[in-house]
Amino acid sequence: MKTGFDNEKYLKIQSEHIKQRIAQFGDKLYLEFGGKLFDDHHASRVLPGFLPDSKLRMLMQLSDEAEIIMVISAKDIEKNKMRGDLGITYDEDVLRLKGEFENVGLYVSSVVITHYNGQSSAIAYRNRLERLGIKVYYHYTIEGYPTNVALIDSDEGFGKNDYVETTRPLVIVTAPGPGSGKMAVCLSQLYHENKRNVKAGYSKFETFPVWNLPLKHPVNMAYEAATADLDDVNMIDPFHLEAYGKIAVNYNRDIEIFPVLNTLFEGIYGESPYKSPTDMGVNMIGFCMEDEESCCKAANEEIIRRYYYALCNMAEKGSDDHEVNKIALIMKQAKLTTDDRKTTVAAQQKKSSSGVQASAIELQDGTIITARTSPLLGPSAALILNATKHLAGIPHDVNLIPEEMIAPIQKTKVEYLHGHNPRLHTDEVLVAISILSNHDENCRKALQQLPKLRGCQVHSTAMLSEVDRKIFKKLGVGLTCDPVKKG
Repeated sequence: MKTGFDNEKYLKIQSEHIKQRIAQFGDKLYLEFGGKLFDDHHASRVLPGFLPDSKLRMLMQLSDEAEIIMVISAKDIEKNKMRGDLGITYDEDVLRLKGEFENVGLYVSSVVITHYNGQSSAIAYRNRLERLGIKVYYHYTIEGYPTNVALIDSDEGFGKNDYVETTRPLVIVTAPGPGSGKMAVCLSQLYHENKRNVKAGYSKFETFPVWNLPLKHPVNMAYEAATADLDDVNMIDPFHLEAYGKIAVNYNRDIEIFPVLNTLFEGIYGESPYKSPTDMGVNMIGFCMEDEESCCKAANEEIIRRYYYALCNMAEKGSDDHEVNKIALIMKQAKLTTDDRKTTVAAQQKKSSSGVQASAIELQDGTIITARTSPLLGPSAALILNATKHLAGIPHDVNLIPEEMIAPIQKTKVEYLHGHNPRLHTDEVLVAISILSNHDENCRKALQQLPKLRGCQVHSTAMLSEVDRKIFKKLGVGLTCDPVKKG
């Protein structure tokens, strides 16, 4: 798809803006980092050209000045909260993230366990981290947080928390997921730094919503769709409008908490450095869109994708329809229907004409390729073969995998592994053509086309297996499915 975002410009101006914010406060800046520091696939989908690790690469330009504090809630440790996208618990993800940061030269100085009130699981986790040589601190549950400002801004509130020792001017505060207590850690540190006569400031880095795009811009509406399960709502920042007479977009939680934050800032500093929640942010992403039309198209695709994801989630897990209804409303506001996704229409037409489950992919040049279920292949596996053959200029009627090779694989799946579905999945097809590519020129040419699938869109008329979903994700394909279980 057409690039719409200038990634190199973003890396340059974002790091410069953070340096300016550090200088504004003097000695130290606590930067709350919302969203994902790397693997930010949502941003890369709605802003074609934004690389999933862009924020990490930006921080690498500040590596000599920055250190990272990882935050995890004792409540999430206790209930073994999982990251849905990775299938691992938050406590394991802290260690994974620490390793990823250190692999690229970023310094992780400590872990803060928030909402601590003596939980045995949190104590065990702290002991585990300390055995690994990691500094760990406790921050306690404060009754009435965040509205009981008198208690929060006292020795029995923030003053009760452990003081986290830091050594660098930029302190990145991040976490495996939302609700971990990142903001409270930043504010607690401001309280403690002020007691020590250290000039420290607070800022927030949230990629979305983009404050200098219109409220109903597709990129901002795609963010609302992505956070429908959190009940986030994009809003005009009333504080910014009153202070500057300018429209800026923020979201409900930051706007609702700002009066409390302002009071806390006044208690810590004597006066607040900010006039609005938008002032607190440092996000420069809105200045780096070079082709708005392509970004709008990609964002609209993402809204529809999120709608299908919510439908399938409801079908699989039996959850209520709250998320589905909210995204349906966003689609109505954006004047979108599922028919605006070309692959949806193509896949459903293929299903109607063939009488079996089908799939479709939109290639980078807009070409639509379809596939259907057959006795040998599932529709996803067939689609990858059809798409790579098309890209390689191989005639459609050429079989990359001989039928006599597929039969023994099916026999192993059903007779020896006791599977119910003899058809080959995407991973099995890719392994097969990889083996054949040693001696078959067509298979070799087809494999070489796989990188061209990145950024393409796929729709399936039935929900796919976990294996097929993971393969499409690894290929960088945007996938949607009808909420229909395979027969």
